[in-house]
Amino acid sequence: MHTDKPINHADAYEALVQFLYRAPIGLVQASLDGAVDMLNPMSSSLLMPLVRDGSMDNLFTVLAGVAPQLRELTDNFTEPSGAVCEGLRLQLGDAAGPGTPQWLSLSVLKLDPTRLMAVVTDATHEVQREQERLARRLKTAARTDALTRMPNREALLEQAQQMLARSYGLDPNRGGFALLFMNCDRFRQINDALGQSAGDRLLVQIGERIRATLRPPSDRIDPNGGSGQLAARVGADEFAVLLDGLRSRDDAERIAARLLDALGRPHQLSGGQEVTCKLSIGLVWGADAGDFAGEMLRDASIAMVESKRAGGNQCTMFEPAMRERAARRADIESDLRLALLEDQLFVVYQPVVGLRADGGTDLSAGVEALVRWQHPARGVVAPFEFIQVAEESGLIGALGDFVLRRACRDFMGWQRELGDAAPRLLAVNLSRAQLGQPEWPATVRGVLFDAGMHPSQLQLEVTESLAAQDQQVQQRLHELKAIGITLALDDFGTGYSSLSSLHQLPVDTVKIDRSFVCQADTSQHHRVLIEATVKVAQSLGMSTVAEGIETEAQAAAVRGQQCAKGQGYLFSRPLTSAALVDWLRAGLCKAA
Repeated sequence: MHTDKPINHADAYEALVQFLYRAPIGLVQASLDGAVDMLNPMSSSLLMPLVRDGSMDNLFTVLAGVAPQLRELTDNFTEPSGAVCEGLRLQLGDAAGPGTPQWLSLSVLKLDPTRLMAVVTDATHEVQREQERLARRLKTAARTDALTRMPNREALLEQAQQMLARSYGLDPNRGGFALLFMNCDRFRQINDALGQSAGDRLLVQIGERIRATLRPPSDRIDPNGGSGQLAARVGADEFAVLLDGLRSRDDAERIAARLLDALGRPHQLSGGQEVTCKLSIGLVWGADAGDFAGEMLRDASIAMVESKRAGGNQCTMFEPAMRERAARRADIESDLRLALLEDQLFVVYQPVVGLRADGGTDLSAGVEALVRWQHPARGVVAPFEFIQVAEESGLIGALGDFVLRRACRDFMGWQRELGDAAPRLLAVNLSRAQLGQPEWPATVRGVLFDAGMHPSQLQLEVTESLAAQDQQVQQRLHELKAIGITLALDDFGTGYSSLSSLHQLPVDTVKIDRSFVCQADTSQHHRVLIEATVKVAQSLGMSTVAEGIETEAQAAAVRGQQCAKGQGYLFSRPLTSAALVDWLRAGLCKAA
């Protein structure tokens, strides 16, 4: 027969005491005011660095330097029992000595309405592991583009540096490597027209399409290391691809051609929007690169700019001579920024004359404003040397605004000085940067108001290729027409539009390009083209201007085709404001 053995309370209490004293964690029993009733050796060891006066009589006093909120937490805990705090991390700081814990973990339990139990453990290793995990996550985040989730510039440069450190020349079987640098040709205009969220979606799609065009995912480089191929976003609308294990430069160029083809196809955005955003690519072959990844990326960027300058949507292999040209462009950009500040730019005016049927000319029909640069060291700098640099550097907007303000001011000065003999129309060229600004029509309105000039006296000129390819530009042109300004299509015949689509463009005047006019007197083909342009323009209520007239024969030919106005060196070279006044006065004297 089984009988229960009586419980020996003395033995049970002794076992509990032995457990508390041998436990690998610190245990402290205290009253609600913090007075310590019991603590085991581990708690004494862990808390001793915090004791300043050698006394551990009060838990709150011992922990005041690292957990000053503990007393308030306890006072605010009104339940009869439960957790006052759990896993509170305490950094010992200066109190920790060599070989002692740096961090403690503290949990405080309310056992009953009168007693607390504090559990203290060494959390140093756990905190270190957490910090290491956090550091790894931060490193990964620092190497990953937040928008596209692609590796970023830092990851690309690190991988490129590893590739450069390898000596391919000593092991030809390893193959070569190359770096492609890509920039979206029209992203800024798309972003301005459709908004930043649409622009972000487009960038994500571009990144996905780049990766899909490369090798299968198993062959791609992980952002944290490896080899093969790495596609990265390295700037706002800039991407780069590292290609490894290539047999020849032709391999790199074939991949670049594949990327151009894939990225040139339309992108579908939300809301049914379809946009095309082609890219320009610069390519650097690893064997031609320097010792540093940053230099390799810079050279690829320089080659990309050459692609843009050649019209975009193409790939250009880097050559050392490009570096010198880039440096020269950088010097021009720097000087041009200074020129805008120091009033080194000035405006000249080329007369646009009326071509009368009787063979005479109307000298006061109008003028076209053209910018020039009086460089302090180089003298007068021709526009072809700095206009493209201004466009690439974003200075073209400020430069164009300067020309508009100065030309309007001069125009009104001529009205006061010459009266009826003054030019009746002022033509000023527009840039994409100006037309990309939603507030620019208001700027034009302000310039006209400041000058006291009527809108009908201003003609703004946009190139055929720009007017025909961008809906945003056409919208801005309609806004300008609403002010009362006349619009001209410059260099007609060299861009995208045709006679059949001329009615779709919101312009009042068609300027026939000099490439047609220069052969007007010798080529029946060119005369037919000019005649057709004039007739279509007239049928649409548009006037015409023949550009680049240099001989009397050319003038007679375009006059014979009923072209309304002409412009070119036959009549006058571009003149300063003062010289133009003298030219007009001289013309009046001849007429008299």
